[in-house]
Amino acid sequence: MIQVKEFLDTDSSYAESKANQFLAELTDDQVVNVCYGSILKPGKLDTGLQRTSILIVYKTK
Repeated sequence: MIQVKEFLDTDSSYAESKANQFLAELTDDQVVNVCYGSILKPGKLDTGLQRTSILIVYKTK
């Protein structure tokens, strides 16, 4: 069965570390695709915050 899992940045966690932890649990042949997107979210005082979204498509055993 093909499934997807999405990882999003929040103020307290980063998508990259969570996605890497999840990928470490999979075998290479289970990974179908990894999609990555990033946006700049406006912040206070003309500063921006980068937000990341990672989508992992994988096969279950």
